[in-house]
Amino acid sequence: MVEVKAVHSRKLALDIGYVRVAYFPGNAGDRFAIAYEQALTALSPCKGLVIDLRGNIGGGLGSLRAMSSLCADSRPIGFNVSRKAAQQGYRKDRLIRIDHIPTTKLALIGMFLRFKLLHRDRSIALFTEGLGPRQFHGRIAILVNQHTKSAAEMVADFAITHQLATIVGTRTAGEVLGAVNFLVGEDYRLRIPIGGWMTWDERLLEGRGVQPDVEVVPTPTDLRAGKDIALRESVGLIAN
Repeated sequence: MVEVKAVHSRKLALDIGYVRVAYFPGNAGDRFAIAYEQALTALSPCKGLVIDLRGNIGGGLGSLRAMSSLCADSRPIGFNVSRKAAQQGYRKDRLIRIDHIPTTKLALIGMFLRFKLLHRDRSIALFTEGLGPRQFHGRIAILVNQHTKSAAEMVADFAITHQLATIVGTRTAGEVLGAVNFLVGEDYRLRIPIGGWMTWDERLLEGRGVQPDVEVVPTPTDLRAGKDIALRESVGLIAN
């Protein structure tokens, strides 16, 4: 079996880069963050950026790095609420905060202890990392479609809410509930949702998805001809 490469990048023009993100592997997101930063570095100098999330199935905390790359400062993204927290009552500003991806062994151990032993409830608040300005800020387009799911939808919604990028394509899947696998015997696993993701302004993306700023629906003729009209549209938007 061949594992799908999570991040791929190339230049579309002299000053416009393209990053394709297939999924966000790993719970802690550290390996994805390294691969993502290497992809951006390879595109430098880059005054415009297209991030392709079409078909992205979601994943783990690596999506935080993608969202953090869209803005210079630390901003609230949203929060995850477990059934227990929802029943007992909560305040989003008092939830356990995650605002960085661990990049050292010590930081990874600290996160493991924090969420596997001390804080086992899945209720958390997510904030961008505050990584500073990037050359392509203000000229970003994000490609999505009906197969863009989970954490990738969080990225698209964060970008559109804060007007950090122009979203191009078709409405996303609306599949954002957090789920885990439970062993049930005979090598079978049962996967069920255990938490509901809310945007910081308390919107539920589940069942709704993200409507793009610019809707581009490829026709069968376009697909057979190998024409990527959504990519062409996104390049035109950030090139102007």
